[in-house]
Amino acid sequence: MNKLSWVLASAPLLFACSQPADNTTTTESKPARAQHTEHQSTMASGTDYHSFSNPDAVQVTHLDLDLTANFDNRELTGSVTLDFDRIQPDADTLIVDTRALDIKQVTANGKAVEFTLGEEDENLGSPLSIALPASASAVTIDYVTSPEASGVQWLTPAQTQGKEHPFLFTQAQAIHARSFIPLQDSPQVRVTYDARIHTPANLLAVMSASNDPDTPRDGDYSFTMPQPVPSYLIALAIGHLEFKPMGERTGVYAEPEILDAAAAEFEDTESMLELTEKTYGPYSWDRYDLLILPPSFPFGGMENPRLSFITPTVIAGDKSLVSLIAHELAHSWSGNTVTNATWRDLWLNEGFTTYLTYRIMEMLYGTDRFNMEAVLGYQSLEADIAALPANDEILAVDLRGRNPDDVFSDIPYEKGALFLRELEQKVGRDNFDAFLMQYFKHFAFQSITTDTFMAYLEDTLLKQHADKLDKQRIEEWVFKPGIPDGAPVPASDAFDKVDSQRTAWLNGDKPAADIKTANWTTHEWLYFLNNMPSSLSAAQLKDLDSAFDLTNSHNNEIAHSWLMIAVQNEYKPAWPRLHDYLVEIGRNKLVKPLYRALSQTPEGKAFAKKAFEEAKPGYHPLTVHANEGFVED
Repeated sequence: MNKLSWVLASAPLLFACSQPADNTTTTESKPARAQHTEHQSTMASGTDYHSFSNPDAVQVTHLDLDLTANFDNRELTGSVTLDFDRIQPDADTLIVDTRALDIKQVTANGKAVEFTLGEEDENLGSPLSIALPASASAVTIDYVTSPEASGVQWLTPAQTQGKEHPFLFTQAQAIHARSFIPLQDSPQVRVTYDARIHTPANLLAVMSASNDPDTPRDGDYSFTMPQPVPSYLIALAIGHLEFKPMGERTGVYAEPEILDAAAAEFEDTESMLELTEKTYGPYSWDRYDLLILPPSFPFGGMENPRLSFITPTVIAGDKSLVSLIAHELAHSWSGNTVTNATWRDLWLNEGFTTYLTYRIMEMLYGTDRFNMEAVLGYQSLEADIAALPANDEILAVDLRGRNPDDVFSDIPYEKGALFLRELEQKVGRDNFDAFLMQYFKHFAFQSITTDTFMAYLEDTLLKQHADKLDKQRIEEWVFKPGIPDGAPVPASDAFDKVDSQRTAWLNGDKPAADIKTANWTTHEWLYFLNNMPSSLSAAQLKDLDSAFDLTNSHNNEIAHSWLMIAVQNEYKPAWPRLHDYLVEIGRNKLVKPLYRALSQTPEGKAFAKKAFEEAKPGYHPLTVHANEGFVED
């Protein structure tokens, strides 16, 4: 295996909202690339191929939720009232998305109305068609969720930090909101919402809405989201949570056991918020708080507005992984305020946000850190391009007939950011910052397509800088596979020094103990490990582990990179730690590459199967689905 094929220190690794897909297919030939480009031309821009809903005829504008969390049955029970506008005045049917919901009844104007639940699609769930009385402007749906709802995880007390209280959290991206709310589950449909959530009296409910940290803990909580959001940003969590402020507009919710550590780790969040506002315009969401979830959370973070959901795996004790916070904060502009209209257009969320993340980190922590993180992200992008089929290397990707979760790779994140970095370098940073500020203002609280963005770019930057930008070049970035020739290639002086020390050690010129690592950051450690040759001797592995105690590293990213090396080279002294790592962490981006690597040998697969069966009850359904294939007989 080429060393770049398992580089893991990427933007999605350090700060992504979601994990990259399982990219194991070999790269397509050039003829296949050409055929795919022709196939793309048949897609209808703005058509959401992952929703049954009919917002072109009847569009939902507001949700009113009333749900009770039943931890014994692992069910959310209650109702949602959907306010709607008739885009077509004579429309008599509202179609919403569902997945494994038990629909009890549907009413309008206080009377029962007819409804039909359609056939189930493996990826999309089932359409719910509701007959609308001529006078109706809202319908109420009474329903119960499934205990196996794809967007809800129920944790036992043993699976939490405190070990005394249960925990619930939702994860709606990409199309999992339909598993806990019947609604038009498309990012082009934006809604405001109110919610009333009933919980056991000793637990606190929080949502991606207005949260009052001083609210009485009485099991009855109310929320309002006054800004229109797409369905994938509706989020709920319930647990034994406490709050600690970090600034005037920022704070953190967490279980008491990790609250102080989280607040200390993320204390720069207020500064990040202020710097981003200064460069890209006012923050539109009132407060920006963090919720630290149990370790089973499948992603690094999720940009739920007003309350980002964050994995505890980034609490390293030295702020080395806080780029994830910068990433989720940046989504408040790119993603939450200006949103991709379909999952084909995800790069408009993630590419812009990854670009902003690098800029925020540079403003707060300096150019050296920016350069290191950019190099790691570029290496990960190269690795994905080496592994992905050509059709998945395109920013405006064709996802028809596929699960939209397949869109998550380094392509929308790092390739999207690299494209924007090239635009910045060609027109100048000040000009590009002014463009972005105006872009966020122009499309505020709208969901847009790739084609809408391309037209806007042509009317603005391309006209203003016709001598520096080329339309054909821009189209190559967006609609063609790979990285265009001459794209920016980041570099880091700090990494040059790491390279020289690694080479000296590999050549036997110095023992590991003599490598000067005292001032290394996490990024230098990741670069050092991730760029090792694929094969190391037992003596070399022992030398590294003896010098740096890598097997027992408390930094989850460094431990991950080391454990990948241990698996690849069958370094058995690290395998007890590997077992504990797989069982204790549910973040899919960290465990999936390990399961994949273990599955390559019979002994490794047996080891992985044992760990997976032990870990499975605490894994999120998305993590289970992503990894069960690696341990099947």
